[in-house]
This record gives sequence, C-alpha cells and structure tokens, in this order.
Amino acid sequence: MKLEGLLAAQSRLPAGHSALPFLAAKQASIEAGIGGEERVAEVLRKVSFSFDHHILHDLSPASNDYFQMDTFTLSPWFGVVLEVKNIGGTLEFRDNPPQLVRTREDGHKDGFESPVVQLRRNCDLLLNWLKARGLQLPVYGAVVLAYPKQIVAVPPVKTKLLFPSMISSFIKNIPRQERKLNSSAFQHLTDELLISHQPFIPKPVCESFKLPFSDFQNGVRCMFCGRIGMIKLPRTWVCPCCDAKDHVAHERALREWFLIYKRSITNRECREFLGVDDIHTATRILKSMDMRSEGLFKDRKYYMFE
Repeated sequence: MKLEGLLAAQSRLPAGHSALPFLAAKQASIEAGIGGEERVAEVLRKVSFSFDHHILHDLSPASNDYFQMDTFTLSPWFGVVLEVKNIGGTLEFRDNPPQLVRTREDGHKDGFESPVVQLRRNCDLLLNWLKARGLQLPVYGAVVLAYPKQIVAVPPVKTKLLFPSMISSFIKNIPRQERKLNSSAFQHLTDELLISHQPFIPKPVCESFKLPFSDFQNGVRCMFCGRIGMIKLPRTWVCPCCDAKDHVAHERALREWFLIYKRSITNRECREFLGVDDIHTATRILKSMDMRSEGLFKDRKYYMFE
C-alpha cells in the first residue's frame, strides 16, 4: 500500500515538482525491499524440509507494539525470524551506535536503521506474543541479504548473516531435540498467527512528507488511457480523452485519496476531488463503498482504512 500510494502521488503531481525525485527514490527503495522479500520467498518455495513446518511471509501479529516479520518459519520445535535486506553497495554493520552504513561506488555513504536491531526487536515481540498465549518456543533469527552481489565489509558481530541459498542449511541445522508443540497445537498456533495478522496501513503521502493537498491534481483517473478527468454520467463515468466508460472508476479514485491525502473524507471533499457538483451523488458514492462513517450531515466523515 505504501508503494501504491507513492505511485499514485507521483502521477498527480505536475512535471518538475520538487518532491518528485524524493518520492521516486522512496519508491525505488520500497521496490527493492519487496524484490528482496520475493527473492527469499522464491528460494524457500524450492526447499524441502524433512520436518513439519509452515512458512509465513510479511506477517504482523496483533500486539501492543506493531511488528512485522519479513519471513517467519514455524515448526513444532522452534520459530525462525528472517529480516531481509536488499541494499546495494558495500555494507558495514556497526554496533555503537547500531547502524547499517552503505558505501556506494562513488564513495557516497548512506546510513540505515540497523537490521540487527530490527531483528532483535521482532524476536523479542514474538516471544512476548507467544508468552501471552502460554507458549514457550525457542525463536532464532538471521539477517538475509537478498542477493550475493551485496558486499559486506563489516558483518554483524553476534547476528547470523545469510544469503538466500544459505537459509535452508541454517534452518536444518537448528537442533530439534524436544518437540514443543504436538500436531494439533502446531496447527492451532499457525491459525492463530494468521488470524492475528494485521495489515500495515501507511500514513497518507501528504502526512508522511508534509506535502500540501493543493499540489496534487484532483479528478478520476481512466484505467484505459491513464489520464485524469473522467466525467460523471448516470450510473457510469466516461473519459473525454478515449471515450472509455467505467462504472466503478470512483472506487479507485477514492482509494487514491486515502493513500495520498488523509484517512478521512467528507462529502464536500469527495465532490471537490471527484469533480461532481451534486451533494446527493457524492453521498450515494460514499455510501456505496461500505465505509465506516461518523458524525452527522455536513460534518460526517468516511473512513476506508482503519
């Protein structure tokens, strides 16, 4: 959703806007992260373990503190949390203070939050999540660099660092001396993790990067030609550029509103954003999308993401 919001925001900013290079860099960073996680998922799909296990990707169990595990392998004996990174250049894992420093080919250095700290936090929060449910399960962790082309000048001192091809042997070599969960408890815990999962809802782009609403172009986008400015007709929308008709075009437009502008929308904001004049038309559109609402009459606000 964060990537979706960045793409939508860039498409609604005028050419040459000062925020475009920054948003494009953020987009590239997120795409690299997603690519790294998909690479690890692809490798694990080809692995055959001789013991019961479930592999869960992008898992965020509901907790007092938000945490998200890139890849989590659960077995009746242990759990394994993998923190995946896809950052090019030469990498240094520093301990004091904890930081990941990347040196590019041109010598420029960039600092990132330490994946070692992220990994330890996720492991600790997962242990607390298990303890709250009366479970004690050993939890292991490792940082995974998605591609071997990533060069490590200084590895972490106490944390296992892997490339995807090493994940299988790392997990297979974890001791399985005492089974902690019987078959039914193992399946129940897996189901509980999936039920507990809460998708990450990012802050709207305007809020995250302090961009004014007025910088963005309002209007409904045509999914056929990509241009913004579809016109509302009875029971449908029509594109003045390619004549395409689309009766649910407003649904995609409103999703972009919540990803770019803010978490709520009023009838007036809906009319201004979609380019419709009639208050009753806007009301029908908002009510048709089954969103939560609060307030009465002109003060009513609608929410798509909670």
